[in-house]
Amino acid sequence: MRASITTLIFSIVFGSLLAQQPKWQGKFEQLGQMLPTPNSYRNGSGAPGVDYWQQRADYAIQAEINEPNNTLNGKETITYHNNSPDALRFLWLQLDQNVNKKGNEDFGSAVARIQDSISTLAMQYLVRPLDFPAGYTIKSVTDGSGKALPITINNTMMRVDLPQALQHGEKYPLKVEWSYPITDRSLFVLSREGYEHFPADNNNVYLIAHWFPRMCVYNDTEGWQNKQFQRLGEFALEFGDYDVTITVPADHAVAATGSLQNAKEVLSAKEQQRLESARNSFDKPVVIITQEEAAQKEKSKSTSKKTWKFQATNVRDFAFASSRKFIWDAQAVKLPTNTLLAMSFYPKEGLPVWSEESTKAVKNAVEVYSDATFDYPYPVAISVNTSNIGMEFPMISFNGGRPSKSGKMSDASKASMITTIIHEVGHNWFPMMVSSDERQWMWMDEGLNTFLHTRTLMKRYPQYPHTTPESIVPFMKGDQNTLRPVMTTSDNDLLSQFGNNYYNKPTVALTILRETVVGEQLFDVAFKEYANRWKYKHPNPADLFRTLEDVTAVDLDWFWRGWFFTTDKVDVEVDQVKWFKVKNEVDDPESKSKKIQQGDLTASKGGNSGDFSNGPQEITMTSTDGQSYGEFLSRIDETSVRKKLDGKNLYEVTLNNKGGLVAPVIIEWTYKDGSKEIERIPAEIWRLNESQVRKVFVKDKEVANIVIDPNKETADINTDNNLFPKKESISKFEEFKKKN
Repeated sequence: MRASITTLIFSIVFGSLLAQQPKWQGKFEQLGQMLPTPNSYRNGSGAPGVDYWQQRADYAIQAEINEPNNTLNGKETITYHNNSPDALRFLWLQLDQNVNKKGNEDFGSAVARIQDSISTLAMQYLVRPLDFPAGYTIKSVTDGSGKALPITINNTMMRVDLPQALQHGEKYPLKVEWSYPITDRSLFVLSREGYEHFPADNNNVYLIAHWFPRMCVYNDTEGWQNKQFQRLGEFALEFGDYDVTITVPADHAVAATGSLQNAKEVLSAKEQQRLESARNSFDKPVVIITQEEAAQKEKSKSTSKKTWKFQATNVRDFAFASSRKFIWDAQAVKLPTNTLLAMSFYPKEGLPVWSEESTKAVKNAVEVYSDATFDYPYPVAISVNTSNIGMEFPMISFNGGRPSKSGKMSDASKASMITTIIHEVGHNWFPMMVSSDERQWMWMDEGLNTFLHTRTLMKRYPQYPHTTPESIVPFMKGDQNTLRPVMTTSDNDLLSQFGNNYYNKPTVALTILRETVVGEQLFDVAFKEYANRWKYKHPNPADLFRTLEDVTAVDLDWFWRGWFFTTDKVDVEVDQVKWFKVKNEVDDPESKSKKIQQGDLTASKGGNSGDFSNGPQEITMTSTDGQSYGEFLSRIDETSVRKKLDGKNLYEVTLNNKGGLVAPVIIEWTYKDGSKEIERIPAEIWRLNESQVRKVFVKDKEVANIVIDPNKETADINTDNNLFPKKESISKFEEFKKKN
């Protein structure tokens, strides 16, 4: 472009902006080096690259619950497949049960402290005066031929040294035998597994999870993911096939990941018949084990044993629950590409609400999540009732929520129970199939999952409260000295922020992205593409960010930067609104001698009225000097321009970005005749000045007032400064009218 033309354009278009000299913070700069460089493993579109690889671990496990002393004994053969380009001299396994040892890193002090008055339970969490045995006893680690392998145990991690490096394309059989005491869940904080004891009938419900030594992830971005387990940050796990046998008391019912392989050996003829009937019951659950049958087992307490056999294909974990107390119901759910059984297992203490609501909630979650991502591919989806928990595993989840002894449950408690079931079943997608690293990026599973469980509530349970942009405002307004970005490792965040930072804030961000920034149609296609690209794979944040941009053709770096990498907040202030009407110089030659006074309609500043009561300011539109066209020979039709604006109202709105987080501007105009109009301006309005912007609007009608973000969809933390006229101006005007 020639210099003279460049100068002309800048002087006309950007002159006033340059004069403002904004304080630049780079909110619209590309993320650049903040994201990993694309490569052949993960490409720039956010998809797996041509050379993408991931490891695989297949498990054959034999386990037995010893009920009299509450221990679990197990042995396994892990077939580890090295699909990486690297030669591996050692393997890392997770020993999650070691986190329960008293000497382990604990965060009791984070949830309790010494006070003048402290409950005995809080003291137990804090210093554990009632100690109990916990953690693995590793009996042996051998190769396929039974030869012992050197091991090193560091807290919740175990390194196995190989006799020779495992090369690309090779697989290695690893045998481990172990045992551990199953812990009483009531004795420590965040008890994700263990047993729940019922004193009234002296029985237990066993939740068996994080129970077998399992392979750590080895990937292209971190190598071994062997960060210690500290309870909050969850897991990164490899996919594989499972063949599992579980020996329990003969009167127990077992709910587990996978398909039951020997129903004829462990179920009565009547139970088998009911289970088959459930496979064709699409409108309501069929009871497999009744309340009466479970109650009889509670009394008889069999001392013989049965072995249940399960198989699961292409899952990243395995969990199960076992108890003689279980009532069991099941219902078929038909999806476009799969039919599965939604099932619930619960003690009588869960009645009647669990029989009425649990399996229905499982079904609702499976249907809505499948529609938003991909069809649920597994044969079962199970909800197990226990106390004070919500925890997810492939095909099975452990969920709290119970009525009182009278069988009654408040609406709020019922909503909490159903929401928990939907949330934990939803985790089958994130992270059980779209397998992000929970220990590194907890928001990638909790945030994405809460986003979809919110959608499930809106579609199937609209009467229940759910996460909205408005609901995150108190958190966003919090002390900036303690707030941390979403892109923070889960174990390093404050417990007081945990739920908001990893669940609610990402949910609100994605809601705003879908409903306000990108639009539902574009977003839904892009989100489904992300889920399908990374199904059964290990995505990182950049893969999500890049995929959503790739599919929508919207540059969202400003959005990811603000919502995920900073603690900025949305706070848009209406600073000034000026009302003009055009007077044409050619129609009124005398106007040349008039001095155009700029009426200051600032929003309650310096004692100004801050409303529209003084009427519009008259401005003159003059004929264009020929030099303004530069070398262009054509001329604009000035008569048409004047005619188009004749009698129109021009409103110059000045907005301040007080919160730092750039956001779309949504303006509701209320006209003097009472009619309303909503106008949406993309966040790019802040590109040239991140702190303050002015925009001129042409309106046929005269405006009575304007409101920014009228439907509270951007999480603006201060709605008091979103109005013009301001509240105080309106009050003063009403006072004036009364006096006069």
